[in-house]
Amino acid sequence: MNARARLRALLAVQVVSRTGNVVTTVAVPFAVLARGGSATDVGIAAFAATVPIVLGGPFGGALVERVGFVRSSVASDLVSGATLLAMPILAWTVGLPFWALLALVFVSGLFDLPGESARRVLLPGLARSAGVPLERAVGHFEASQRLSVLIGAPLGGVLVAAAGPMAALVCTAVAFSTAALLAAVLVRPAGDDAAGDDAAGASADAAPTNGYWRDIAEGFRFCVRDPFFRLVIALVLITNLLDAARSTTLLPLYAVDTLGGAQALGFVTGTFGGAAFLGSVAFGYVAHRVPRRITFVVCFVLAGGPSLLVPALGLGLPWMLAASALSGLAAGSLNPILGAVELERIPAHMRARVFGLLGAGSWAGIPLGGLLAGFAAEGVGVQATFGAVVVLYTVVTLAPLTGGAWRLMERPAPERAPVERVTT
Repeated sequence: MNARARLRALLAVQVVSRTGNVVTTVAVPFAVLARGGSATDVGIAAFAATVPIVLGGPFGGALVERVGFVRSSVASDLVSGATLLAMPILAWTVGLPFWALLALVFVSGLFDLPGESARRVLLPGLARSAGVPLERAVGHFEASQRLSVLIGAPLGGVLVAAAGPMAALVCTAVAFSTAALLAAVLVRPAGDDAAGDDAAGASADAAPTNGYWRDIAEGFRFCVRDPFFRLVIALVLITNLLDAARSTTLLPLYAVDTLGGAQALGFVTGTFGGAAFLGSVAFGYVAHRVPRRITFVVCFVLAGGPSLLVPALGLGLPWMLAASALSGLAAGSLNPILGAVELERIPAHMRARVFGLLGAGSWAGIPLGGLLAGFAAEGVGVQATFGAVVVLYTVVTLAPLTGGAWRLMERPAPERAPVERVTT
C-alpha cells in the first residue's frame, strides 16, 4: 500500500472504533433504564464508563510507546469488543446485575484512550509521507471521529428502538473486532521517517530510553511546565464535564421525557456528529489561512450554546435538530486547531505519553459531569439543569480572549533568513 492508502486505512480504523464507542454511549443508558434504573443509576453508569479513560490515559501512553502503536490500537479494540459482548451474553444467560454491568463498562473504557493516542501518534508521519499538510491531516482525523458520531448515534438509536440495548451492544463488539482487524492488516507506520523529527513517533518499535515511571513523570512535567497546555487542560476539563452532563445523562432523560425516546436521541446526536464532520472536513482546507485563537473562541461558544439552550427552554425535536446542526458545524473546528497546536509543541519522542496525559486531564471532569447531572436532574429537573449548564459553558469558553499564554495558540511566524550586508 502507498502512503495515502495507509493514511486512509488509519482514518478508517478510527471511524470504525469510534463508531463502536458512540453506539455504546447510546445503548448503555437505555440498558440501565430497561432494567428499572433511575436517573441516578444512569449517572452512575456514565461515571463508570468515563473514569477508566482518565486512568488509562496517563498510564497507557508510556505503555503504548513500548508495545508499539499498531499493536496498541489492535489490543485496545479487542479488549473493548470482548467486554461489551460479555454484557448481552450474561443478560441472556445467567443474568446481568448492575454491579457487573458497571464493571464491564469500566474495563471496556480502560484502553480506549491509549488506543486512540497510538493512532494519533502515527498520523503526522503518515501525513508527511502522503504529502498532506499537517493541519489538513489533523482535520481529517478529527473529521473521522465526527463521522463516527454521524454513523453511530442514529445507528445506536435505531438498534435500541428496534432490537433493544443488548442487541446494540453486540453490534459494538462487531465494530471493535472489525477495527482491530483493519489495523492489524492495513495500518503500518511511515517507513521513511528515520532521519526526521518524528522518527521515534513513527516507528512502532521505538522504545523509550528511560524507565516506565520516569517516562510518565517526564510527560507529566512537560504538561505542567508548558503554560499553554495548563490552560488547555483546565478549559477542556470544565467544558467536557458540562458536555458529559449533557450527553451521557441529561439528553437521554430529555429524550425520554420530551423528544420521544432512543430513536430521537440518536437523530439529535447524529445531526450534531454529521454537522461536526462537515465542519471538520471543510475547516481542514482553510485552517492554515485563519487566525486560530479568535476562531477557536467563536466556534467554542457556538458549539455548546444553541444545543444547550434549546432543551433549557423545553423545545421539541425540530428545534433540537436545528441547534445540534449549528453547534456541530462550529465544533468541527475545535479539535483540528488543538490537535495541530499539540503536534507543533510536543516533542515527537514523547507524543504518546503526553497525548495520554492531556486526554486524561481533559477527561477528568467527565465522570463527575454525568454523575452530578443525574443528581441535579432528580433535584431541580432536567430543564433547570440544562439552563445552569448553558450559562457556565458560555462563560468558560470565552476565557481564551483574556490573552496571556493563550496567544501561544497562534501558529509560529515563519523564520526569516538572515539578510547579508553588502559592504563596498
